[in-house]
Amino acid sequence: MIEKDFVTEGLKRTRIDEYLESELERAGYGGMEIQVTPLGTMVVVYAERPGMVIGRGGKTVRAITKSLKDSYELENPQVEVKEVDIPELNPKIMAHKIAAMLQRGMHFRRVAYSTLRRIMGSGAQGVEVTISGKIRGSRSATAKFTDGYIKRCGEPSIKHVKEGFATVQLKPGVLGIYVRIMPPGVVLPDKVDILKPTIEAPPAEETSQTPAEEVTEESVEILEELIEETPEEAEEVPTEEPEEAVDAEAPEKTIEAESVEEKVEAVKEKVDKKAKNVKETVDKKAEEVKEKATKAKSKATKTKKAAEKKVTEAKEAVEEEVEEVKEKATKAKSKATKTKKTAGKKAEEVKEAVEEKATKAKSKAAEAKKEVAETKKKASKKAAEVKEAVDEEVEEVKEKATKAKSKATKTKKTAEKKTEEVKEAVEKKATKAKSKVAEAKEKVATKKASKKAADVKEIVEDKTKKSKSEAAEVKKKSDES
Repeated sequence: MIEKDFVTEGLKRTRIDEYLESELERAGYGGMEIQVTPLGTMVVVYAERPGMVIGRGGKTVRAITKSLKDSYELENPQVEVKEVDIPELNPKIMAHKIAAMLQRGMHFRRVAYSTLRRIMGSGAQGVEVTISGKIRGSRSATAKFTDGYIKRCGEPSIKHVKEGFATVQLKPGVLGIYVRIMPPGVVLPDKVDILKPTIEAPPAEETSQTPAEEVTEESVEILEELIEETPEEAEEVPTEEPEEAVDAEAPEKTIEAESVEEKVEAVKEKVDKKAKNVKETVDKKAEEVKEKATKAKSKATKTKKAAEKKVTEAKEAVEEEVEEVKEKATKAKSKATKTKKTAGKKAEEVKEAVEEKATKAKSKAAEAKKEVAETKKKASKKAAEVKEAVDEEVEEVKEKATKAKSKATKTKKTAEKKTEEVKEAVEKKATKAKSKVAEAKEKVATKKASKKAADVKEIVEDKTKKSKSEAAEVKKKSDES
């Protein structure tokens, strides 16, 4: 049955997920993906601190691959570790962080609101945190904390909303933490975009335009000279007389007309020559301008390519140095766990080396402003976390001081009650002794009876003094406490 195959695969995935969560809890486990390929099964592990997942010399990764092959029957497993870009948007990591804070003794409301602020500050659309168990007293209860907009039902809640779960063992009992996050950039199906109306312009009529020739200052001067010469030559040309004139004057007129035509043709030739010269000069200058423009474009492209190469080289150098710094930091941490005494000196040396490389990387990475902004954000987040931890410790100290004060007041009240009870008992005994003395006086009439009464009085007075001294001692003890 196909259904059975699906169920068995789902069980295998959940078991692998639980195993990785238990093994990589300290490394900030954020989930995993299984991809079956012809070469084998690729297991992609997402973690906040990938160095702890890999281990010293890849020891932990090899142990995980061996256990996956032996106990979970995966064919040729290959484990790949990826760092979580924004751990605040991973619900599993945030659930484990809440569990760690609750285990330290922090109040659940303070923990929930601080995590809500951190998640929404990193750009999430909505968050929901539920803490269930013995929160307030002996009875179990659930507390829900929400912020932003989050889907709780339908396909978008299954498709877009990420979920994470963790448990904590406290003195009253086990608490369950359930985190749901709606990441940024999610487009919901009920979203409607209202577009602005656009007014279409009427189509322009096609007009035949002749390409305008470029005219320089020299061409303009030559044309002005031609215009000045043509009217002077035109004045020399005589106007034609009417045809009704005498036949004798006809040959003279024909001679004059021929001379005028010759002059006009000569002027035309001059104009044509000058126009050709102007065109040639204009064409030459246009070609020179075009050549200069092409040369400038080629130079600009070359400079752009050189700048891009330099930027890529600088980025690669910065990334390589950052990777080297990370590797050295992981090595220093692993050594520090083994030898605490020598770890201080080595950590200082590593810090100095890291600072020197960081200064070099900053000088090279002046162009990469985005990376610097991200580091600043991370530093501000860490400072906020430190401040929150300090505030929590101060609140714990205040709570302990108030508890000590309440205990002192309770001890004072109990001491006062005891003194009052002692006084009442002493007074009762004194009244009884007085009544006995009176009875003795009435019964005894002789001198012996009087002597006995005097003895009894002395005994009563001694007892009263002793009781008063005891009461005074009790008061002193109560005042001292």
